Amino acid sequence: MDGRIIKSLSDLYTVKTSKEIIDCKARGVFRNKKITPLVGDLVIIDENKKIITDLKSRKNSLVRPPLANIDQIFIVTSVKKPDFSSNLLDKMIAMLEYNNIRPIICFTKMDLLSKIEKKEIKKIIKYYKSLGYTVIINNELRKIRKIFKNKLTVFAGQSGAGKSTLLNRLDKSLSLKTGEISNALNRGKHTTRHVELFSLYNGLVADTPGFSSFDLKDIPKDELKKTFIEINKYGEKCEYKNCSHINERECYVKEMVKNNKILKSRYDNYKRFMNEGE
Repeated sequence: MDGRIIKSLSDLYTVKTSKEIIDCKARGVFRNKKITPLVGDLVIIDENKKIITDLKSRKNSLVRPPLANIDQIFIVTSVKKPDFSSNLLDKMIAMLEYNNIRPIICFTKMDLLSKIEKKEIKKIIKYYKSLGYTVIINNELRKIRKIFKNKLTVFAGQSGAGKSTLLNRLDKSLSLKTGEISNALNRGKHTTRHVELFSLYNGLVADTPGFSSFDLKDIPKDELKKTFIEINKYGEKCEYKNCSHINERECYVKEMVKNNKILKSRYDNYKRFMNEGE
């Protein structure tokens, strides 16, 4: 019988089929081959023995969060408490671009901003929209509800950004735990302990453990360059075929940064990511 893993705790996997939800063990052969079934995996099970007998091929997978077959990731991004981090946002976008996963950017806590701060954030929102990304404010619930249909959507972002809070607003029956913000650290306490898929508006949604740091070292530099779509686009006009857009003098990308065609924070993050690990 076909199914999908919707929850994993230790060596027990909860599988949702067209008929029922069954707790299963994985065949020993997976362990021997060092294959770990992931939440989101499409599987074949023996419903009588309650064993996962086979894993279907994945279209993508992530280590953190440990998920497979993701259609889109909802990047929940706080603008205040914790403060907005363009570095974290661009890192997540780069990771998703590399894995061919659609990023959806959701800004939270806009009500905590001053008029001047809100004006600056709106400029940033406009820029990301100009790149073709879907950008949503967390109070636009009607818009958010429409994105889940027939998709596996992951909610991700730094701790305290409001992932669980937003999911609870979308469906009160979830009753996910929410944490208070640590004023001293300006970041949230981890409240989500495992990855689990929930049925929501004709789709599946994962609320993942909060995280605030990961690296892009596994992405080759030539591929990392492509994850910044505007830099990749303008880079085609550079004089040098393999221009890094960092040290070269005659660089069209640098010119576009000076002319405010490329957001400076995006370019600064690009340089930082390209130099990481060197």
